[in-house]
Amino acid sequence: MAFFIEDSCIACGACQPECPVDCITEGDIYVIDQDACIDCGACANVCPTGAPVQQ
Repeated sequence: MAFFIEDSCIACGACQPECPVDCITEGDIYVIDQDACIDCGACANVCPTGAPVQQ
């Protein structure tokens, strides 16, 4: 199961550099490419709002 980013994202950018497969892109809120996500949880471990969750 891939991760996705919920609306609680504050676009702080903490998650993007932690992704080992570079599947997180910046926007109003950050977005995870579901096809590229390897379900490692690195993004969730650094997020201050808990926005990345498993789908």
